[in-house]
Amino acid sequence: MKLVAAIKLLPSREQAAVLKATLARCNEACTAIAAKGFAAGVFRQFDLQKLTYVETRADFGLTAQAAVRCISKVADAFKVNRDVAPVFRTNAAQPYDDRIFRFCGDDAVSIWTLEGRMKIGFVAGQKQRDLLAFRKGEVDLCFVRGKWMLACTCDIPETEGFKASDWIGVDMGVVSIAATSDGNIHTGEDVERVRANFVKRRAGLQKRGTKAAKRRLVKLSRKQARFQKHPAHVISKAIVMEAERTGRGIAVEELTHIRTRVKARRKHRDRLSNWSFCQLRGFLTDKAKRAGAPIVAVDPAYTSQGCWCCGTIDKRNRPDQTTFSCVSCEHTSLADLNAARNIRDLARATVTTPDNSQALAA
Repeated sequence: MKLVAAIKLLPSREQAAVLKATLARCNEACTAIAAKGFAAGVFRQFDLQKLTYVETRADFGLTAQAAVRCISKVADAFKVNRDVAPVFRTNAAQPYDDRIFRFCGDDAVSIWTLEGRMKIGFVAGQKQRDLLAFRKGEVDLCFVRGKWMLACTCDIPETEGFKASDWIGVDMGVVSIAATSDGNIHTGEDVERVRANFVKRRAGLQKRGTKAAKRRLVKLSRKQARFQKHPAHVISKAIVMEAERTGRGIAVEELTHIRTRVKARRKHRDRLSNWSFCQLRGFLTDKAKRAGAPIVAVDPAYTSQGCWCCGTIDKRNRPDQTTFSCVSCEHTSLADLNAARNIRDLARATVTTPDNSQALAA
């Protein structure tokens, strides 16, 4: 499993200026390589290198390996889109390999620049240092919001998976971020309160429309994303730890493209657009892989309307958003808890039959 360890570089003012010039020169070279390759209809790295290597080194003053990394970067861009020649931003990230980059002990790196090798200090948390023990392949030099970062690819060995004795159903929602079939409800009240505050602040800034207001909007967006990311990490960690402790797997709903299938009233659209179910699903998947816990996705159809006890599916089972009350067997519970238990039962049925859509009625 590949994870990225981000470490913060601590260059001096002079070193930062050289790093900035290096990024600018490399991206200028990448743009020129892309233009030549597009004009000649050449897109593969091997062919691009034959076409542009000598000129790139001569025109931009790059070393051999730096030129190769620039060509590789352009070839990767062409894999995504060959309809137009890409233009690279001045501060776009630049890949480095072990020929032009290495760690010097636990607190510094040696990295190639236009003025030769430079030794630059860095800081990293214990989690990042643990990941760096598995570093493999390239690193990317990045200039992010005024900070110099290194994004290091780490190939983490996956824990050998265990066979699930049962499943923990996880219902993901907007009001309750996640509810499990064990009865654990992870409420989103704090997130919703802060989100509503951000909505008011954005509305005022959007109405103002000045350049300063637009800069502030960008900062607010990043601040909100960071705030919402933390509870997703905490919740996913708690669920995976419980699954690992009890030897159970994790069952979630397949919510891909849910926003195109669900209609919301105008006043609720901003809440739906801020629903970070994909982020939570990703965190659950990554942590489950590292713990060796199985994770499956089931069909979400009727999980909120079907009764966990008797299987009756009826819209009237949901008199309001929070309550589930079966019109057939009179079973009453929290709506999210009922849905989570339906998801768990669907996962149980998946082991024996691939037809999840029939499992609820059974």
